[in-house]
Amino acid sequence: MPSGALALLILRVLRPGRLHGYAIAQRIHILSFEVLHVEEGSLYPALQKMLLKGWVTSEWGISETKRKVRFYRLTAAGRKELEAGLSDYDRMHEAIKAVLRTA
Repeated sequence: MPSGALALLILRVLRPGRLHGYAIAQRIHILSFEVLHVEEGSLYPALQKMLLKGWVTSEWGISETKRKVRFYRLTAAGRKELEAGLSDYDRMHEAIKAVLRTA
């Protein structure tokens, strides 16, 4: 996965509301037509970095399967980072498409 893509995906799936880690990974997997697999070894370090940067907050709660889990929620700073990341992604995507069309 390209650098920064995982953080962008996490921020995007958190935009509608709070999710716990496993639900974040599942949502990314389902929305990517089951192409992207986010492993725990990548997900939780990324979430920890995002907590430290203030892009997400977390709180403990009970999942739908009655397990104690940590729920993550997007912050205002996270929304701002998401918008900046989406803009950067769109710009890079268009640049790559231009090279592929004309080279």
